[in-house]
Amino acid sequence: MKSYYRNKIFCFFLSVFGFIFTSCDDGSLNIFTLEDDIEMGREITNEILANPSEYPVLDEYEYPAAYGHLRRIRNDILASGKVRYADRFDWDIYIIDQNVLNAFALPGGNTFYYTGLIKYLDNEASFAGIMAHEFAHCDRRHTTARLTKLYGYQLLLSMLLGDNPSLAAEIAADLALGLTALAYSREDEYEADEYAVKFIYPTSWDSRGVAYFFEKMEIEEGADWMIYFSTHPHPHDRIDKIYEHWEALGGKEGNLYESRYQNFKESLP
Repeated sequence: MKSYYRNKIFCFFLSVFGFIFTSCDDGSLNIFTLEDDIEMGREITNEILANPSEYPVLDEYEYPAAYGHLRRIRNDILASGKVRYADRFDWDIYIIDQNVLNAFALPGGNTFYYTGLIKYLDNEASFAGIMAHEFAHCDRRHTTARLTKLYGYQLLLSMLLGDNPSLAAEIAADLALGLTALAYSREDEYEADEYAVKFIYPTSWDSRGVAYFFEKMEIEEGADWMIYFSTHPHPHDRIDKIYEHWEALGGKEGNLYESRYQNFKESLP
């Protein structure tokens, strides 16, 4: 494994020359492979799971009903036929038991959802929209691109080589705390919104669910525990664009599944 990454260092320097001579750095540089995404996501996931005092992740054996709901939603999104790496990435899902209005995605498909966010929502379509939005960040590889821009290729590579074990802990903390420096670009958020609608549209849910979440947050904005928009820019015209994407696909009415979602919330501690 280490020899594989050592060889990538050589490839990195070759690519640098290419970027220098073409001058095409548009802020979206991502020279990691899909395997790198997966390995990086696993490293950070392991760091989170190894620190239950900081990240009280619910044990799926203690809360099988909650994880059953979560897996069902995940599986339906991945079965939509619209997720590019549905059969390639891990797509592991976790619930963090804290009253925080946030969710975050790791490279390689793993995603985390706070109980505060789950309990805040009114219906399953809204939660499915958020999950699809986080999946889109993974599938469009926004997370790796953002980490590369913030930390640099060589620093991230040192983590994968095992030479920088503290970096995984630092990234995990930054994501969990909603560090503004890790915020996606406006373009990334628009794209994740667009693909969230595309991922949900073939399913039975209302594919405008993520817009309903934004609308509720606009009304109730100001809660001191709300950090979602630290890493996700304020909605404003994003809501209108979500409706536009929905209309462009045909404007199919979907289900909200309010009672089913209430069962999900009641399965949490």
